[in-house]
Amino acid sequence: MKPVHILIADDEAEIADLIGLHLQKEGYRCLIASDGREALQIVETHAVDLAILDIMMPKLNGYEVTRKIRERHQLPIIFLSAKATDLDKITGLVTGADDYVTKPFNPMELVARVNAQLRRYMEFNPSAQARKPALEVGGLVIRPEERSVFVNGEPVELTPKEFDILHLLACYPKKVFTTENIFRQVWGESYYEGGNTVMVHIRTLRRKLGEDSRSNKLIRTVWGVGYTFNG
Repeated sequence: MKPVHILIADDEAEIADLIGLHLQKEGYRCLIASDGREALQIVETHAVDLAILDIMMPKLNGYEVTRKIRERHQLPIIFLSAKATDLDKITGLVTGADDYVTKPFNPMELVARVNAQLRRYMEFNPSAQARKPALEVGGLVIRPEERSVFVNGEPVELTPKEFDILHLLACYPKKVFTTENIFRQVWGESYYEGGNTVMVHIRTLRRKLGEDSRSNKLIRTVWGVGYTFNG
């Protein structure tokens, strides 16, 4: 699966680095720009899947960058700004942003908003769907564009959350996800209270995949840490 690249454009290096640290923990790859002109250059030279833009940037501000991006690209854009009035937010959304987060901000809330925007983009954008090939390993086939799963050729009926958990793990084989990582990625909520919820979903998911009769488990528990996909 093609890695997801996120542009972070902010002239405050500490803020850009903080956002990048949290997004990298979620498995995303980050590209950082310190001004609007550099942000545009990155969009034109890299396969950017989502952009986080400060409004008050040197050379080109966030509004100008967004207008230029929208001339050629449909990727999700999140404004991150200290400009917090209702008029500022309306202006940002009218300009072409998909979401607006005010400073100071909770980094995990921003991560949750990134997850939600990416899910929506991948679900409804035809070109994004085209980048999602089927995943196949050990008799398991995951078809993201259809949200369907097969085990040894037989269809497996999964709930939306079960599918999202399986797809998340399978996209990053060998990467260990904590239950908090999984909850934030799949449920898209910044307030974490999903430990038991995640474990119950994974238990049901394993049963549906026939993990009880499989010697080489696809979803492996890393005790005291979380779960990983043994792909």
